Amino acid sequence: MSPGTPKPLRIAILAHSTNPRGGVVHALELGDALVRLGHEAVVHAPDVTGAGFFRQTHCETVSVPATPAPANLAAMVEQRVEDYVAHFENQAHRHFDVFHAQDGMSANALATLRERGLIGAFARTVHHIDAFEHERMAALQDRAIVSADRHFVVSNLWQKALEDRFGLRAEIVANGVDRSRFKPEEDDRERSLRARYELGEGPTFLAVGGVESRKNTVRIIEAFAQVHAVHADARLIIAGGVSLLDHDVYRRRFEEVFAASKLPISAVIRAGRIADEDMPALYRIADALVFPSVKEGFGLVVLEAMASGVPVVVSRIAPFTEYLEEGDACWCDPADARSIADAMMASLDTKSRKRVIENGLAVARRHDWLDTARRHLPVYEALREMQREVEHA
Repeated sequence: MSPGTPKPLRIAILAHSTNPRGGVVHALELGDALVRLGHEAVVHAPDVTGAGFFRQTHCETVSVPATPAPANLAAMVEQRVEDYVAHFENQAHRHFDVFHAQDGMSANALATLRERGLIGAFARTVHHIDAFEHERMAALQDRAIVSADRHFVVSNLWQKALEDRFGLRAEIVANGVDRSRFKPEEDDRERSLRARYELGEGPTFLAVGGVESRKNTVRIIEAFAQVHAVHADARLIIAGGVSLLDHDVYRRRFEEVFAASKLPISAVIRAGRIADEDMPALYRIADALVFPSVKEGFGLVVLEAMASGVPVVVSRIAPFTEYLEEGDACWCDPADARSIADAMMASLDTKSRKRVIENGLAVARRHDWLDTARRHLPVYEALREMQREVEHA
């Protein structure tokens, strides 16, 4: 190490789950990128089963021992906070220069640890802010934000939200995509996936995120019914949906709309959780990603689909309008199923499809995880100094 070069950082990154959700993917990719930059990054998450994270990583990971979660959401969050606090109360688990929470549960735990004088400071990435009607959940969310010493966001939308609502300044770090994994070139997985889902010659649309209000799945099914009226051999794959939140009411609404649509059962494939090694091929067997989300921090799957050479149907709202230009995607009004259906049909048009794919590949090339990791480093250095003050007190 040359004179004046900062020493490598030891960074604890805390996520809310070991399952494949956007914030967890961000945490793991950030950890991997920091390791490639020469730092020690360890991603933590509560893990009831002890099975570990959903994929292998370059960075180290820690499965934090966790007890079975109560059915009540607020009680579950508080239990996970206790699980995290119990883990880091052990001094052997606190050998880090930086503590960085990627979610509200871990941020509440770090706030408690700091109040007890066990850590000096911590950072929080706010991917998005939920609208909780439950008073206790709203209070926990606010504490998880305002208690942090430094803040990161992945888009201008949430940078402004933190400033307007809390008077907080946040650094924009954006997102990246691993183009060594997500790429247009096929491998041997596509054939088995097509066989698994019994796909024919008709167009295949992919929705990622499961059946959730934020993912706008009810309007996706309404839009798909309109497309299916034109393309009777079309298929819709709904993938993912592993969430800590309770979406039962919305899922019942989805079932009602699906039944009323008169769509054949075989036209809609509810794939559930997808093995990580199958995700690149899943994008490539789709003719388009349908992502008319009504609220996102960034929309990581948009980059993954674009890097895979797949057109994206996306909402004409922030944060998508921050990093996508007019010709980069098939835009829609997320409040209008007809608009979503029109964008789905546009994604199949040969001429516009070629342009959107080329532009999408260019968008993906502009988003690299190493750049995201580098944007964290100045704040991390400041947090290391704050942590040293506690250690030397």
